[in-house]
Amino acid sequence: MSQPRPSSATQSPEGWSYAKAGLDVQKMRETQNSMFIQLRETWNYRKGKRGEPFGDLGHYASTISLGNGKALAVHTDNVGTKVLIAQMLGKYDTIGIDCVAYNVNDVICLGAEPAAFLDYLVFEKQPSKTLLNEIMKGLIRGAELGQVAIVGGETAVYPGVITGATVGKGFDFSGSCIGLVDTDSIITGSKLKAGDCIIGLESSGIHASGFTLARKVLLEEAKLPLSATLGGLQKSLGEELLTPTKIYVREVMDMVRSLRIHALAHITGGAYGKLSRFFPYFNGGFHISHLPKPPKIFTLIQESGQISEREMYSTYNMGVGMCVALPRSEVDQAISIAKNHGAKAFEVGEVTGKREIILESPNGPKLELTR
Repeated sequence: MSQPRPSSATQSPEGWSYAKAGLDVQKMRETQNSMFIQLRETWNYRKGKRGEPFGDLGHYASTISLGNGKALAVHTDNVGTKVLIAQMLGKYDTIGIDCVAYNVNDVICLGAEPAAFLDYLVFEKQPSKTLLNEIMKGLIRGAELGQVAIVGGETAVYPGVITGATVGKGFDFSGSCIGLVDTDSIITGSKLKAGDCIIGLESSGIHASGFTLARKVLLEEAKLPLSATLGGLQKSLGEELLTPTKIYVREVMDMVRSLRIHALAHITGGAYGKLSRFFPYFNGGFHISHLPKPPKIFTLIQESGQISEREMYSTYNMGVGMCVALPRSEVDQAISIAKNHGAKAFEVGEVTGKREIILESPNGPKLELTR
């Protein structure tokens, strides 16, 4: 079978970015911060009552008190435009894994154990039983991997509001997760200190972030067919893009129970810049210096869109889906725990005493990702 090569004929001279593809992360962050100010006012409605929120908005999950030292961690997330790839391929049995993953992986970042999940599916038109059953396969598999019970949700049909890549089969997919945690065990990053080691847990690929940019440069600009078999990829391009997000619940919760975990970072949209979420909790920063060579899919995206190194490491996980910060003396134990759960872990950097995020990419450039 022939192997199409990426074309640069219609690419932006300066190279593509997430903002040029249609999503400006910085402007979105400013919008969110504006929303947080308004949303914080609603906390007064539960002040002094069971279920009172505490902590702050903008971390990986939010927390509400149940009293007696117990709390719930809650989070809502979606699959994004990865659903369009599922629609293009007519393959729907894995997208539910992504939906569960993006929720449970954020909840465990606070040290909370995922317990319950609710899904929200909205369709362009009444779905066939076959389509719905295929989506449910992934959702149920995700629940198994994340060790959560699906306790409810909502299914809706909104013609005129929802469209998709395949006429009549458009849908959007999101969910919410509830986790359990003791208030004195919540991981915020407040225990981080210079000298802590950072280990990375290997990703399964692109996961479900940056698809707007990936689709733009691979499918629209380079005009690569999803059926393409490209050198370095173990699957067709479509199958590679649709590979389910890795769920880290079992290995991370095992680490949380047995080690002194100081911070957990799910590397999703915003990628390594998300380490800045810990800045409000400690006076220090991060030096990511030993990342592995990124999988071929990321190289393909970068070359197809002439994307800068900084943009790639600000958008994609580049092979590491979760970062774990802990005392250096416990690194070997953490790596062993990951291995016992069939996950690959490796040292990627350390916590520093300076408020900045410095990343050295395997290709050489030293990047400043502080935001």
